[in-house]
Amino acid sequence: MTPGRVTWRTVISRAVLVPHPPLLVPELVTGAGPETEPLRAACLAAARDLAEVTGDWLAIAADPTGPRLLETPATGTFLGYGVGVAVSLGNGTGTGNGTGTAPDPDLPLPALIAGWLRAQAGANTVRVQLLDPDLPAADCLELGARLAADPRPIGLLVLADGSNRHGDGAPARPDDRAEPFDEALRAALAAPDPTALAELDPALAAELGVRARPALQVLAGAALGSEGSWRSRVTYSAAPYGVGYHVAVWDRASDS
Repeated sequence: MTPGRVTWRTVISRAVLVPHPPLLVPELVTGAGPETEPLRAACLAAARDLAEVTGDWLAIAADPTGPRLLETPATGTFLGYGVGVAVSLGNGTGTGNGTGTAPDPDLPLPALIAGWLRAQAGANTVRVQLLDPDLPAADCLELGARLAADPRPIGLLVLADGSNRHGDGAPARPDDRAEPFDEALRAALAAPDPTALAELDPALAAELGVRARPALQVLAGAALGSEGSWRSRVTYSAAPYGVGYHVAVWDRASDS
């Protein structure tokens, strides 16, 4: 899908950024609860902040299965990650409520986390727009601007991990550039500074394992394309298990 084919219409008054590792789900981290609880708590609090604005969300994430849009009644399960925790992208979907909708065993991780957060926060629906991880920055910014220009209110959920090259325990080969990259990302989220997100180097992001770069630049495009200024709260920023994770809530200052 190209940015020009987006068909929904939105007004973004709040955007929330969270990472999407499986360790957010308590059932998947038996024995590691204390280590993962601060990140999980921050993500759940941010999701509830988003649900305060609207119960209908649009999630943006980069995934190798993109570009595609996932909508209700899509359901899935975390069985591939060790435990069969079921999730859905909307209320009233799934085999447990008489609809007969079978969980998709291949529902991508960003959609699973989006559905899980939706249920935890009490939101009604979440549509998940999966982007090609190599989507050019200009296209990401255009997509964000299109979202900002449309008139129907919606909550924007941005699913994005930082670099996976922090230290010896990282999933990928350690890289000394990972720490300054994620510190710059944290600073841009805290400012907030959408221009800094817009200027993220796709090549450097790819080298540092930041597959979420397109989602970050859609957020930038949405903020730059919205009227008024923005304010931000960063409620978590660390690199447990060698991966940079940030949680931030952006609000349009004119809506306060």
